[in-house]
Order: sequence, then C-alpha cells, then structure tokens
Amino acid sequence: LYDASQAGVKIELIVRGICALRPGIPGLSDNIRVRSILGRFLEHSRVYHFHNDGDSEYYCASADWMDRNLLRRNETCFPVTQKSLRKQLRRDLKLYLADNSHAWMLNSDGSYQRLSPGDKQRVAAQERFLELLSGPI
Repeated sequence: LYDASQAGVKIELIVRGICALRPGIPGLSDNIRVRSILGRFLEHSRVYHFHNDGDSEYYCASADWMDRNLLRRNETCFPVTQKSLRKQLRRDLKLYLADNSHAWMLNSDGSYQRLSPGDKQRVAAQERFLELLSGPI
C-alpha cells in the first residue's frame, strides 16, 4: 500500500481493529486515509474495491489480508461480478466513507481523531443500514 501511495494511488481504508499502517506521512503514505467506524455493531466486513483505469472491481473475503491469515489458514477471496451486488457494495462503502458520527480517522502518529458533522448533515452508517433493513422485504 505504501508503494501504491507513493505512485499516486488514492487509498481509503475502513479498518475495524488494529492498523499498523501509518497514513498521511509525506513521501510515504500521503495518499492513504484510514478510518474506523465504532458504532453499535462490531463489524468485520471484508470488502475490497479496486478502481483501475475506469474499471471497478469488488472482492469479498473470509479474512483480512494479514500474513497469518493468508499463509497459515484456509481462507477465500472471490470477485463480485453480479451488477446488483456490486451496486449495493458501492452504496455501502460510500455510506461508510460518509459517516461523520461514529467515524475515527487514524493520524500519522498512530492516534485517532473522531469526526464530527460540524455544519454538515449527520451521517451514521450503521443507523442508516438498520433503517434500510427494517423496511419491507
């Protein structure tokens, strides 16, 4: 990820647990942003979105991409090819990235700073998902 950042790739990570990566370090990770959503639910979504030269690719996986998970366990990662599922994943990721109520941004020194809506409309991703799922099926 550091190499990609240095090459100019914009990287947005939504990380639930520990993150050893340090975002926002000039010349190393200036293009990386890391956020955590700390809400009502303990989520461990493993959704990966890559945007390459106009094409979006989505993947879901059974584990995060740590050496211990990739080298010493049986895990799976698969592409999401169905248009309706890709659309839903895009919507969900956008909502997580818009969250300004329960989101914390990782600073380059390893500390976290809580986001605040300020003058903007309050966005709480988990609450919105509950609303979406509480409606008629």
